[in-house]
Amino acid sequence: MLGRLASQRLLEIRQAFRRLPQASRSLSTALNYHIDSPDNNPDLPWEFSHANKEKVKEILSHYPSNYKQSAVIPLLDLAQQQHGGWLPVSAMNHVAKIIEVAPIRVYEVATFYSMFNRTKVGKYHLLVCGTTPCMIRGSREIEEALLQHLGVKRNEVTKDGLFSVGEMECMGCCVNAPMITVADYSNGSEGYTYNYYEDVTPKRVVEIVEALRRGEKPLRGTQNPKRINSGPEGGNTTLLSEPKAPPCRDLDSC
Repeated sequence: MLGRLASQRLLEIRQAFRRLPQASRSLSTALNYHIDSPDNNPDLPWEFSHANKEKVKEILSHYPSNYKQSAVIPLLDLAQQQHGGWLPVSAMNHVAKIIEVAPIRVYEVATFYSMFNRTKVGKYHLLVCGTTPCMIRGSREIEEALLQHLGVKRNEVTKDGLFSVGEMECMGCCVNAPMITVADYSNGSEGYTYNYYEDVTPKRVVEIVEALRRGEKPLRGTQNPKRINSGPEGGNTTLLSEPKAPPCRDLDSC
């Protein structure tokens, strides 16, 4: 009897959620499949630049020669940096040749991790944290402010190619929620940065966008002037003195 009631209640809850308007939750990967296009197909040549070939050797040196496949993530990351923030299928095939695995093994990794983008992104790819602490603190309003200001939908690129907006799951700054990160591909792999901007507001994220547009580098970290890093607003109220050292035991007497 209780089991039937619980099942019926669960069904009612599911139906209620289906009737609610659902926000888009596509991640920075944008697609979970591949369709050949003129600028993304396996027939297009792709290889690492001369400078990045040296980085490839350095990355592979971290792993035993019979475990090259362990380098798949850092190599994909390097390829993405070189290619302006996204991974064409020909770059993934090139990585597969380097680590001597079937291409599907690389595709599996690239489609699993939302850090890898398989469609074009802007030179500044803005990622809004969408996990619970940030959502409670207003991440939806943050994303909406960015989309409206830039005139794009999620995962679209602005006409000037400068900006795109995606979503990322928890980036570990829950105490400074809400937050965004900016993946800066404007200078290729040589000048690539991945900076966190925390304690943001709809107004502040628009200011960050305009600063990036002007070529400036906004101060990363908390955007709340009343906080230092992840400390409490207004400063510490406890642990104000130097901590006392623990008493030393006479180990010889043990």
